[in-house]
Amino acid sequence: MLTITVENFDEMTVVRCLGRIVRGYDTVLLCSAAQQGGRNVVLDLTQVDAIDAAGIGASVSLQAAGVYLKLMNPTRQVREILKLTNLDTILEICESHSTCSTTGSTQAGGSNHQSETFQLAPV
Repeated sequence: MLTITVENFDEMTVVRCLGRIVRGYDTVLLCSAAQQGGRNVVLDLTQVDAIDAAGIGASVSLQAAGVYLKLMNPTRQVREILKLTNLDTILEICESHSTCSTTGSTQAGGSNHQSETFQLAPV
């Protein structure tokens, strides 16, 4: 199962993922992030326990489509996949919300904050 929460702040969008980013869920991830059009998107991988080629492909596709993408706090398993595919040298990885912020001033209590959650289950 994958749960995605999209949080819009003043200057960036944080897409928080909980579960597995695998084939079948990659399209929803793409759509959630791509709808932010031209914004800085932080993909929070703190609670992702697995990612497959489709999940990796979704991340690369977002960047190729012009979304400024950062990966936040990937788990050990996800870091290993990123390293094996050399994507850790292509995709920007940050460790926390404050280090992912473009200005360092965008926080969860910002003046313009909206949140939306999607929960996906296997068909």
